[in-house]
Amino acid sequence: MAKATTKEVKMNIRPLADRVLVRALEEAEVKRGGIIIPDTAKEKPQEGEVIAIGPGRMTDKGDRIALEVSEGDRILFGKYSGTEVTVGDESYLIMRESDILAVL
Repeated sequence: MAKATTKEVKMNIRPLADRVLVRALEEAEVKRGGIIIPDTAKEKPQEGEVIAIGPGRMTDKGDRIALEVSEGDRILFGKYSGTEVTVGDESYLIMRESDILAVL
């Protein structure tokens, strides 16, 4: 089976409203003093890349408010933000735009 590319993921997953599909970026593993930290003790990543965005939030008047982030942006998000989904071999997070803290 071929590994899913970014374009294939965009076709298979389309976030709704003000939701954003994010690929979490793992921090580089730093070994100090020869101690290896197991995966279960590591912190969750808080940095990611925006893979796909929804069309935006609807107002009460029926107008769409576009998202401030765009595909390809590197972002910072809350430690326990979003819902984890797996497509093929890849893990992604789906979160609301309000869970995004900053664009890098």
